[in-house]
Amino acid sequence: MQELCEITSSKRVYAADYQYEGVPFYRGKEIIEKHRGNLDISTELFISENKFKEFKKKFGAPQPGDLLLTSVGTLGVPYVVKSGEVFYFKDGNLTWFRQFRNLDSHFLYYWILSPQGKAELKKCTIGSSQSAFTIVLLKDMEIELPPLPTQQKISSILAAYDDLIENNNRRIKILEEMAQAIYKEWFVNFRFPGYEKVKMVKSELGMISEGWEVKEMQEVANVIDCLHSKKPKEIENGNKFLLQLFNISEGGKLALSKKYYISDEDYELWTRRIEASEGDCVITNVGRIAAVAQIPQGIKAALGRNMTAVRANKKFITPSFLIQYLLSPHMESEVLKKTDRGTIMDSLNVKNIVKLSINIPTSEIMEKFDNAEKPIRRRIELLVNQNMILRKTRDLLLPKLISGEIDVEGLEIEINGTGGDI
Repeated sequence: MQELCEITSSKRVYAADYQYEGVPFYRGKEIIEKHRGNLDISTELFISENKFKEFKKKFGAPQPGDLLLTSVGTLGVPYVVKSGEVFYFKDGNLTWFRQFRNLDSHFLYYWILSPQGKAELKKCTIGSSQSAFTIVLLKDMEIELPPLPTQQKISSILAAYDDLIENNNRRIKILEEMAQAIYKEWFVNFRFPGYEKVKMVKSELGMISEGWEVKEMQEVANVIDCLHSKKPKEIENGNKFLLQLFNISEGGKLALSKKYYISDEDYELWTRRIEASEGDCVITNVGRIAAVAQIPQGIKAALGRNMTAVRANKKFITPSFLIQYLLSPHMESEVLKKTDRGTIMDSLNVKNIVKLSINIPTSEIMEKFDNAEKPIRRRIELLVNQNMILRKTRDLLLPKLISGEIDVEGLEIEINGTGGDI
């Protein structure tokens, strides 16, 4: 590998150099988020503009087409730097591939994700308690390369899928913001259709519209805890699955590219209390506390451990209202008040969830909100499903393209790759 590019790391940055603003300073965590296509990166650390300029002048800084690889903790997650990105990164956490020679960095990215790449990376691992890659071993990796134009064709084919996924993610984010903006305007700012004719009255949550009521979650929804039992054995290629914490994504979405399949017998046991189905919401109790997802159309699942299901009582609230309430800032403040502070980890239990306070509008306003929000939510579900299909197709193609099983040399393909000079 060292014949094809420079493999190095960054200049060490000390804790004393960390700032609250400035140039983003990434660790493996942030690069993993960027690899996943997250639009909002949880940047927590920064360095000053002057410090960044000093490092860039003396040692260089990530440039478009450079590749970063997570090298401690979660190993082997690659990311190719995009045009316009300005950041620095933590030495040791990430390995820096740059100055490519007859190697397209996007091809390298997909090669790392292929069975061949993963097998080579495994040879570069040291450590038993905490695994890590070393630059010395990474330099000795062996990679079987087609000609550069073929590399670029392969990476362009695979990148086309990733571009579509990224575009869908942006559309999803816009739709999510639209739905939450409507909720805020109607139920936080009280500017719902016809609000001018309704006076405000006092309540335990402050001033609310006349005719509205403040109720606890247990009054307007069925709250069902997970089954506190030993986790059932996972099976391959089943058709019934158990929701896991990793299935709870951002923005109220489920991530179902990976499913924990269980037997029909276990599924029957684990759905005795509830079979989560369309419109039901799932709340995590530990770890990423109060992360929320709504079950989309056509999906049924058993409720896994450390989760609580909430099913709207349609006499009072709709599933559309429920998910937007659970995603709202008001929900966040309620959770902070009702979270149990544990010695090891915080938790949000059923006894807390049932006590969550909700401002319930009139049935007329509830129906109007449902008519406005439901199509948005459905569009989000369709885009999420489309992304799942795109990822599955890309992942099926990737090893066949990288290995040469699918020959692309004779194909007329527009090449968009950046790394690599002939």
